[in-house]
Amino acid sequence: MSDKTQYYTTTGKGFLVKARHYLAEGDLLQASEKGWGAAAQMVKSVAEARGWPHDAHHHLWGTINRLAKETGDTDIRALFTLASALHTNFYEGWMPVEHVADNLGHVENLLLKLETFNQTSGFHE
Repeated sequence: MSDKTQYYTTTGKGFLVKARHYLAEGDLLQASEKGWGAAAQMVKSVAEARGWPHDAHHHLWGTINRLAKETGDTDIRALFTLASALHTNFYEGWMPVEHVADNLGHVENLLLKLETFNQTSGFHE
C-alpha cells in the first residue's frame, strides 16, 4: 500500500472514530460531516491504489460505481448514498439522532468493504 493510500485509509478510520465521539456528545452536524469524511477518504484510498482519479465528488461516485460493477456488490452504492446523506445533513441539520447513528453504522460497513479491496486487489487500470 502506498503512503498516500495508507494516509487516506488512516484518515478515514480516524474520521469515523471522531464521528462516533461527536455523536456521543450530541453534535449531530459534526458527527455527520466526519461520517461523510470517513467514507470519502476510504473511497479515495481505493481510487488511489488503483490509479483512478479522486479529486472531485463525481470521481468518488464514479469509483463507487466501478467497484460495484467490478465486484457485483451493489450494496456499495447504497452505503455510499447513505454516507452522502450525512454530508447533506451537515449543511441542513434535518436528520434526527437515530438516523445519524444508523448511517454511521452503514459508513462503518462501507469502510470495512472498501478496506478489503485495498488488501486483496492488485488491479490497476
